[in-house]
Amino acid sequence: MKPRTITEAEWQRQVTDLADIYGWSWVHFRAARTAHGWRVPVSGPLGAGWFDLVLVKGDRIIGVELKRSARDKLRPEQVAVHDLVRAAIECYVWRPDDLTVVADILSGWSMPPGPEGREPVRGE
Repeated sequence: MKPRTITEAEWQRQVTDLADIYGWSWVHFRAARTAHGWRVPVSGPLGAGWFDLVLVKGDRIIGVELKRSARDKLRPEQVAVHDLVRAAIECYVWRPDDLTVVADILSGWSMPPGPEGREPVRGE
């Protein structure tokens, strides 16, 4: 029997629970059902590829795209948004296998590299 795959909503709940435990403020813009399918009510050139979560604590801001597995790739507009803002904020793509990394980052145990050490986020 194949193990059940975690849903993105369940994965997001794990991440936001950790954020709450470690004192992070966060925001997620939920999609709404429309006559044309599910849509997130945003506008502007950055809206289409905006992060699933934005987390803030002290002087740190993290933009996170949540994916259920390594097979789930970033869309081109997500890569463009992440590349655009990564100079100002930390940007990650987190998958359920990254839970210990997420906990290390949100607990402050693991600090990000300086801007010169950051690699662009790619759809991997």
